Amino acid sequence: MSGQVSRLPVLFPRLFSPKAGRDQPYRYGTLCYHARMSETDCLFCKILAGTAAADVVYQDARCVAIRDTNPQAPTHVLIIPREHMDSLDDASQKDESMLGHLLRISARVANDHGLSEGGYRTVINTGRGAGQSVFHLHVHVMGGREMTWPPG
Repeated sequence: MSGQVSRLPVLFPRLFSPKAGRDQPYRYGTLCYHARMSETDCLFCKILAGTAAADVVYQDARCVAIRDTNPQAPTHVLIIPREHMDSLDDASQKDESMLGHLLRISARVANDHGLSEGGYRTVINTGRGAGQSVFHLHVHVMGGREMTWPPG
């Protein structure tokens, strides 16, 4: 498995040590898994390529919006850029337009789902410690229930 990335960190994130960094392997049993995603092994890249299933609620040339398979609110949609970027930490000045587009589409999806009146939350988790389990930048749009502060 050297040089390859396992799908298991996406499917079973709690099996992996929170002390292991994104680029550090974590040994589980006799196998070694790397927590960092690559474009060829990224769940969201597979969804974008059509090789993994998802409930798509919006798409355009720059992003796709899908329903979260583990919703934390009655409405929980993920806005995923078509270009792979591990996290917000990897964004540069050239990505400003794409980041703005993701936020604009987040508002559009929230409005399309009737969340404007009651309010909604947009979240970008960056890093394992913040709850990022798929290392492909994405925006969570959640609504349909009272949100507490501070979150999580």
